[in-house]
Amino acid sequence: MEGLQRMVESIEYIESHLDKELVIEDIASIACMSKFHFQRMFNMLTGFTVSEYIRNRRITLAAQEIVHSHAKVIDVAMKFGYESPEAFTKAFRRIHGISPSAAKKDSQSLKAYPRLSFQLQLKGDVEMEYKIIEKEAFSVVGKSIRMSIVGGENNRKIPVFWKESNENGFSKELAKNCGPLGLLGICMDFDKQQENLTYLIGAEKKITEVPDDWEEREIPSASWAVFPVRGAMPEAMQTVWERIYSEWFPSTGYEHAGGPEMEVYCSKEDPYQEGYYSEIWIPIKK
Repeated sequence: MEGLQRMVESIEYIESHLDKELVIEDIASIACMSKFHFQRMFNMLTGFTVSEYIRNRRITLAAQEIVHSHAKVIDVAMKFGYESPEAFTKAFRRIHGISPSAAKKDSQSLKAYPRLSFQLQLKGDVEMEYKIIEKEAFSVVGKSIRMSIVGGENNRKIPVFWKESNENGFSKELAKNCGPLGLLGICMDFDKQQENLTYLIGAEKKITEVPDDWEEREIPSASWAVFPVRGAMPEAMQTVWERIYSEWFPSTGYEHAGGPEMEVYCSKEDPYQEGYYSEIWIPIKK
């Protein structure tokens, strides 16, 4: 569990630097991880992006200082890294629903985002199956949507995207041209803060003429950690995702290589049945 202990140390670093400049690369280095791997692991373990957590904690401390001290709003804004009172007021209102000046004048109900803490537990009671596969670059075709990770928006939009694709016949048409992997759900094109991503429902390209309303994307060659998923969607898939980041990554010498992630629906059976088989593919490096 050394990996999780390093996550605890990174939280300590964030908390001690909330009134100073925070750089993701520096935070990741405290955890001895690459920037991409740290941000992905942080989000999967906590439900927050790193930037989102920092914003929420800064606004929480700023609200306490405004209410319980004689500091000017502009001074508090500057202290916590906001370039202007207007930017600070916008962020403050987004969290608390009122302006900083209103909070300072009157007794108001404010929100507080507590400091994160990890309870380090040695689980290991259920073994975790995986295999490493080397796969050359390949093309996929399908349809995608762009979405935010903040606030769990992706967890709401992805099931809706699948539902629409199943109902409008796209999934059925795509399945006719599937390669051996079957239907794929691919997370890709993460932005620098990992607050936005593209989710593509697709399949390996097996056709020469791609329909006009489909797109073609390249999946780079990689070493893939492949995890079997057994059980009904979406609960079984979510459980394995959680175990990958809370158990597998911290206990191995691997980390995320930064490429696309894939949910592989290789079975043609009903995915909502208890015996359904699927896989999670994650690009990894030592």
